[in-house]
Amino acid sequence: MVKQLFFTVFLFVCFSASSQSVARMWNEEILNGIRNDFARPTVHARNLFHSSMLMYDAWAVLDSNADTFFLGKTLGDYSCDFNGFTTEVDPSEAQEKAMSYAVYRLMQSRFENSPGSQEILTSIDELMDDLGYNKSNITTNYSSGDPAALGNYLAEQMIAFGLQDGSNEAGGYENLYYEPLNEPLNMDITGNPEMAYPNNWQPLKVDNYVDQSGNTIPGGQPPFLSPEWGQVVPFSLSEENLEVFSRQGFDYKVYHNPGPPSYLQEGLGLDDPYKWGFSLVLSWSAHLDAADGVRVDISPKSIGNTQITSFPKTFEAYKAFYNFENGGDPGEGRSVNPITGESYEPQMVLRGDYTRVLAEFWADGPESETPPGHWFTLLNYVSDQPSLMKKFRGKGKVLLDLEWDVKSYFILGGAMHDVAVTAWGLKGYYDYVRPVSAIRFMGDRGQSSDANADQYHVYGLPLIPGRVEVVDEDDPLAGAFLENLGKMKVYCWRGPDYIVDPNEDISGVGWILVEEWFPYQRPSFVTPPFAGYVSGHSAFSRAAAEVLTMLTGDEYFPGGMGVFDIPADTFLQFEKGPLEPFQLQWATYRDASDQTSLSRIWGGIHPSIDDIPGRIIGERIGKDAFAFAESYFYQGYADIGVLYPNPATETLNILYETDTSLAVAIYDITGREIYREPAIFDLSNQVSVPVSGLFQGMYFVALHKGENIVWTQKWIKQ
Repeated sequence: MVKQLFFTVFLFVCFSASSQSVARMWNEEILNGIRNDFARPTVHARNLFHSSMLMYDAWAVLDSNADTFFLGKTLGDYSCDFNGFTTEVDPSEAQEKAMSYAVYRLMQSRFENSPGSQEILTSIDELMDDLGYNKSNITTNYSSGDPAALGNYLAEQMIAFGLQDGSNEAGGYENLYYEPLNEPLNMDITGNPEMAYPNNWQPLKVDNYVDQSGNTIPGGQPPFLSPEWGQVVPFSLSEENLEVFSRQGFDYKVYHNPGPPSYLQEGLGLDDPYKWGFSLVLSWSAHLDAADGVRVDISPKSIGNTQITSFPKTFEAYKAFYNFENGGDPGEGRSVNPITGESYEPQMVLRGDYTRVLAEFWADGPESETPPGHWFTLLNYVSDQPSLMKKFRGKGKVLLDLEWDVKSYFILGGAMHDVAVTAWGLKGYYDYVRPVSAIRFMGDRGQSSDANADQYHVYGLPLIPGRVEVVDEDDPLAGAFLENLGKMKVYCWRGPDYIVDPNEDISGVGWILVEEWFPYQRPSFVTPPFAGYVSGHSAFSRAAAEVLTMLTGDEYFPGGMGVFDIPADTFLQFEKGPLEPFQLQWATYRDASDQTSLSRIWGGIHPSIDDIPGRIIGERIGKDAFAFAESYFYQGYADIGVLYPNPATETLNILYETDTSLAVAIYDITGREIYREPAIFDLSNQVSVPVSGLFQGMYFVALHKGENIVWTQKWIKQ
């Protein structure tokens, strides 16, 4: 609770500098709803997208330069009928009123069964009252010109759409086909004796299980969350990136398939990618103790700025990318803030404070808005910075707050939803094991590094001097009767057994039996209830970083650095800490994203094989979702370029003044790229594009600088 309250107070200080748009007010209500609901990243990515979609359409229907996304369109198999809307109300007032009723009605439906429903519904009632709207107005007859009726109609249609979009909302989002291969791991006992399939996800049995939002889940054995989510109607995902795989009688829809993760091999020790990945988790667990006195510079001067041409794809590249012994990645940092021209100041902090804070900050719990919601809070933080010029892509006119918020939420919401559909489709199909299951399984069997030494087993843990060893008779862990002789031990965070009062106690790092290993989590949570591959955190964060980079036209946070203040002693929830106050600091959005990914390894939640494919997928989705969303409101920027057809030669001519190398691309109505060539401008700043081979219909023409779109316009071929 302290963590969330501090974040709320921190953001309030920023928000109070300027008034909020109505869209922002409703986004805050959605985030409040998420924090008071069950911790379900997939469900809430969808809620954020659907609410953002409603606000966008309520705005777009009254803006001559924008096209609606849902009203009058077909989404999946659902057609939203719409006959147009005219009103005598001032357009901006009508937009605000329509989006308010739309989100209000949607939230009443989506959060009525939440554990915190009373708080959620009371809050949205109060906002409607503050805005002066009549909550009893439930008419959907928008032909009357009443913006409230338009909002009610939008919500009615979205609720109906959501009941058939593949999410099984009507069934409480329960799974219809998936069944785990492994019997549950009972966290009240040591080891993992019952695991039969070490490559596959294993349910956990945890007495008084509490999710990351602080809600107690009856039964103590949460099911796999959303393994069939690949079936949900996406935002911008293309059929070209879809594969369908059948397993256990169910057809899993898989987008952006990276191929399988690392599977357990016999022997090999650290030369087995599976064993190396989970051993990395163990090695980094030894960093979770501020008492070791190790200090590191966590400023942008020393971390971030990973200078790689591409993410690792081979085992050797993975080993080069991650620092096995000391933690972190190849990030070189930056000496100078390019916005201010001044040097970044070093910030030396205790490594054990830094790693523990990362694990909790990016985990988003308790009182969590979940990973997709967390990036909405970061978007709001960015939008509130006085130095930010709210120019779309950093170009053209400065947008009013309402337009900026509506468009940014629409893009980010679509990207977060597509990540959830993609990542959980992969999680469901590949069904990959989590560290707590894999590490305990291998530890039960012995060591796999030396076939001639004691306790050898082909599926055992690799031996790592000072990190993973075998208990001998002189070891304090051997026990009074040598009952633990020959077992595996690990030097790591000692776990919740060493914490009685999390407000006062610190577990620290030391030698424990591997059979007792625990990720850096509360004992009532342990690990998220779904498979690891691919990392949702990595995918959500990278997609959001790409969106924020393109949205603002700058890879850097406003002013060249984003910050979050961490107080001493009270921030951590799993144990007392940190020992000293400090700031999390990020130069760029991608730096923040990369930090998110590393935090999940330090937290014992993901091995590296979950991380990198998640980053790659997130980057692709972020860029695709941005380009797809942008096509709906491109007209407002047509003043920086002119498109006109030449029927005689069946070409399109683009007039655009530029001094850089660009490419011209054409997209069909689904967002599929069907043409791309270098844009060769003549002396009059024109480029011609052949279109004789295209069928009649609507297209989007764009100019690219690299992967970024600098200009786009709709074109209809007659």
